Amino acid sequence: MLDSIIKETAENAVASVIWMHGLGADGNDFADVIPELGLPQNLAIRFVFPNAPFKPISINGGRIMRAWCNLAFMDDGVTFDLEDNPDRKGIEESSKLIVELIDAEIEKGIKPENILLIGFSQGGVLALYTAMRYPKKLAGAANLSSNFPKAETMPLNGVNAKIPIFFGYGSKDNVVPAAFSEKAFEFFKSNGNVVEKHVYNMQHTVCLEELKALGAWIAKYLPPPI
Repeated sequence: MLDSIIKETAENAVASVIWMHGLGADGNDFADVIPELGLPQNLAIRFVFPNAPFKPISINGGRIMRAWCNLAFMDDGVTFDLEDNPDRKGIEESSKLIVELIDAEIEKGIKPENILLIGFSQGGVLALYTAMRYPKKLAGAANLSSNFPKAETMPLNGVNAKIPIFFGYGSKDNVVPAAFSEKAFEFFKSNGNVVEKHVYNMQHTVCLEELKALGAWIAKYLPPPI
């Protein structure tokens, strides 16, 4: 099972958030943002920040780093191939690791419908991919500064086909173009999901305003303790 950083907002957690970092980062990347979410004090949430496995990354000359999947350049040698030829094998392998974390939370007594997946950049791809495939109903998934590779790679007839989704991204993103995030939002909106979209004047990062909006979204779908 992936090693992870665990943080809880209160004892006896009744809900869980599994939050995937981006390429080259690790679980520490978002582990300290919990106070910035502005969550209600009566929410008892276990946050799980897993460390991605080490993989060789084509866009970085094959250098090995923490990653959920590989990234390659398109034929122009400049643009990332984010949509047309995603690393499906790598995404699937990493998704299985996230499924293990979800299963572990359920074994600890967390109901599946009280589990949210969140991901930044390629971690956002993994959050959507895994949530759509998981066989038990989850609370939702959040996609931060990320995209949605080829709709046909995602099953939309399972128990989680219509789960709520949060999209947050920067209008000046120089890594994942805002148009890709917008395309993902429009796809899920047309699919009938309850989707929220939050766009900010920033590049490939997160901002405090976005974290506040994400915290409000989390509070909407995760229950307070009984």
